[in-house]
Amino acid sequence: MRGPSRAVALALAGVVLAAAVAAATPEELARGELLFHIGGCTNCHTAKDGPLLAGGDAIVTPFGTFYAPNITPDPETGIGRWTRDDFLRAMRFGKAPDGSPYYPAFPYTSYARMTDDDLLALEAYLRTLPPVRRENRPHELPFPYNIRFGLHLWQWLFHDPTPFRPDPARSPQWNRGAYLVEGPGHCGECHTPRTFFGNLDRARAYAGAQLGKETIPNITSDPVRGIGRWSRGDLSTFLLIGIKPDGDFVGGDMAKVVRNGTAKLPEADREAIVEYLSSLPPR
Repeated sequence: MRGPSRAVALALAGVVLAAAVAAATPEELARGELLFHIGGCTNCHTAKDGPLLAGGDAIVTPFGTFYAPNITPDPETGIGRWTRDDFLRAMRFGKAPDGSPYYPAFPYTSYARMTDDDLLALEAYLRTLPPVRRENRPHELPFPYNIRFGLHLWQWLFHDPTPFRPDPARSPQWNRGAYLVEGPGHCGECHTPRTFFGNLDRARAYAGAQLGKETIPNITSDPVRGIGRWSRGDLSTFLLIGIKPDGDFVGGDMAKVVRNGTAKLPEADREAIVEYLSSLPPR
């Protein structure tokens, strides 16, 4: 698109964006910001030394290399022209606005556990961030993983878009922690191993996994392989500043999770996460 037509399109997109932001309440934007942090959006969608959310560094997996796209409100290279329904469809069903399926390197399989209200609060907050014009980098995937159409079958077999349902037998704090861990926090996406087909192996939930060259630890209550010997104070301190019980600080991707995510949560939410993680059965 060139000349006046492009300028008109950008102007219209700007009007729509401004209207959407104005419609959001301060409470909704504040909740969206919190979800943005626990959701780890910065960690994947921002390249090292790159503009915020304008596209991420390589995510190396056994299935190939993925590049997280631009999710700034830019109308041409980002999500500035998405409707709220587009956003909900992407986050809950893993579908692009044109109906094509997303690869599960984008953790919609966890984001689907979120409520529609929280998803829309996150969308409203994202619209307040600076738009950046930056083209997306295509994934580098070998055959047959480069055949995107096959993901329709994968989603039919393995994706459950049902939102989180609180357990009435558990406390409100436990349920809040479960929601944050299973939904926006998507902790299982890294800490749970995957099967041959790339879906999470729920029978070994949180038992640790391998992501590229990085070994992701077991975070179940197993006292030898997991974090069963950590006290709740140990866990709470770790989520706040990233220090382990032995005095060593966490590194790698988890350091970003703490710095950009759990450290920015209210103390009550960190304690809720501790409550839930402490209840995970040993594996």
